[in-house]
Amino acid sequence: MSSDLWSYREIAAHIGVQPETVKSYRRQGILPAPDVVTSFGQPRWYPDTIRAWVRRRPHNRQ
Repeated sequence: MSSDLWSYREIAAHIGVQPETVKSYRRQGILPAPDVVTSFGQPRWYPDTIRAWVRRRPHNRQ
């Protein structure tokens, strides 16, 4: 995996939740669409995409 892209694990660490919570956010449509989907079907996001999303979140804790 490219270090320039974040998986659920990196997003979870950034916002202080468990990876399963981030997956739940995606299922609920809370998380932005992935920037990239790997050939294995794994979603990945650019850090700036997530940072912008965090700034817009209603319950922003960052």
